[in-house]
Parts: sequence; C-alpha cells; structure tokens
Amino acid sequence: MARRAKPAAKSGRAASKFPKVASGELRTLLDFVRYAVSRFNEAQLVFAHGTTDPVAEAAFLVCEILHLHPDRFESFATARVTAPEARKILDVIGRRVTTRKPAAYLVNKIYMRGLPFYVDERVIVPRSFIGELLDSHFSGESDDGALIDNPLGVERVLDLCTGSGCLAVLASLSFPNARIDAVDISKDALDVAARNIAGYDLEERVTLRRGDLFKPLGETRYDLIISNPPYVDAQGMKGLPRECRAEPKLAFDGGADGLDIIRRILEEAGQHLTPEGGLLCEIGRGREMLEAAFPQLPLLWLDTEDSEAEVFWIGAGDL
Repeated sequence: MARRAKPAAKSGRAASKFPKVASGELRTLLDFVRYAVSRFNEAQLVFAHGTTDPVAEAAFLVCEILHLHPDRFESFATARVTAPEARKILDVIGRRVTTRKPAAYLVNKIYMRGLPFYVDERVIVPRSFIGELLDSHFSGESDDGALIDNPLGVERVLDLCTGSGCLAVLASLSFPNARIDAVDISKDALDVAARNIAGYDLEERVTLRRGDLFKPLGETRYDLIISNPPYVDAQGMKGLPRECRAEPKLAFDGGADGLDIIRRILEEAGQHLTPEGGLLCEIGRGREMLEAAFPQLPLLWLDTEDSEAEVFWIGAGDL
C-alpha cells in the first residue's frame, strides 16, 4: 500500500534544517521538480497517495501550484517560473517534507483516471484500482474479459464505502444510464463526496446515503456493487507510515485480520444484487486469507497496471 520510509525528524527540527533557495537559482519547472525530488529523498518520504515515486509527486505538486494538468508537465518542463510562483512551489515542497501530510491534502486535489477530485483530511486520499477496472472490464469496448456485456443496460449501481465519491463519479461515466447510490458511514466523508458529485453535475443521478454498509438501502437491488472498503489488518495499522496516519483511521481499519468489513459485504451482497449482477471489491493483499475464509466462493481475481490480485469479482449467482 505504501513505500516504507525510516522515521523522519520532528516537524520543527525538519523545518529549521530545510535549505534556503536564493532567488533565481531555480528557474524552470524541471528545476523545481529536481529540487523537490532531492528534498523528498533526503527526508525519506513515503509515496502511497496517487503517486508512487518522488518524481511523479514532485511533478504533481509543481503542476498544481501552476494550475496545470499533470499531463501537461512535459509541454512546459523547460518553461520559466515567476518569482511569486516560485515562492508558492517552495512553500508546498517545504510543507510536504516538514508535515509529511499526503500531497493531495496540501493542494486539496487528486486525479483518478485523469479527472480531478477535491479531497481533504475528512476522507482517505483515493487510490483505488477499481477505476482502471471499470475501463478495462466494464466498458463497451472491452472485448476481452468484459464482466458485464452491455454497460448501457446497467440501471442501478451501488458504491459502498464511497469516501470522497470518486468511484461513484467514475461509475456514472462507465454506466451512463445508471442511477447510483453511494454509501458511507462517515458524515464528513459524505460532505466531501457531495462536493465532488456537485462538481460533475451528478446530483440527479448519484444519491448519497449515510449508514453502515447495506443498512440504509432497504431491499434495493443493483446490477453492480463496487467497494473499496477498509481492509488493513491490526499489524498493518500499527505500521502505517506517518503520511497514512494523517488520513481517517476509519477508512483503513479492517479489524484483526483485515476482513471484518469484507466478510459482511460478501455475506450480504447477494441480497442486493439482480440475478445477472455482480460484486467488484478491492481488498489489498488479503487474497490468501480471504480464500481461506470463503473456500466455496469462485472469486475471480483481476490485475491492473499497478496491482496483482488485489481486486476480486464475483457474480450474483455464485453468492
């Protein structure tokens, strides 16, 4: 889930040692990225929040300060930065090192599948693999491995543990005729989700519901359930890096073995699926333990560009 780092110095000490940069020493976007990477490596930061290495994170922060989409970095890499812009970039680099907060919290933004979403400390920073799988296995163009034959025929989708609402928004794009229910137990998370839903003008299609998993849904059935629930086990919770400890504990804690929430989802999902529907669920690296707990279930494990067997699919008939 995260690249580990040695414990960093206390914020005050780190701030006092943060090197000064004279005006004009750094000129281009590339100069600031190089400087940021050096500081990030020096501080042994952890990268687990939408970027997986210091270069990608540095480019993300520089682009955000300059109001550029990250995909445009190469186009402007050698462009000069103004003095006011330079001060803002250096400030956010310094705060990333001294506070060790996830970069997304510092700029209140994260990208999923190229789309921007608002985030703050009320929600976990989204980095689910389900977004990619919606494109690769549920798109009308998915000739190989399509799990739903006709995305246009999907009428109801449920996003359990929606957090910031990112997956609900992505699902609305994958299934343009679907109404979507997005559930979370956290009022704070739903407040953030509401902002993102409104940002994509989806209030008429996405309904936010507060409650514990399926409880606020009555007997409603869905063509697809997606979920990225808490799945970190007790040992993992003790070892969370400082960056992750800045996020809501509720969004990580999956109980002693990490499967507390996932067990409940598997036990109850069948009652909320249409006959041809299915469940797409992310569980991190808990495959072996989950298969031991549910040996009778024919779980189909799906890979993405950056993950292997961290998301499973199971059809309603098999539940």
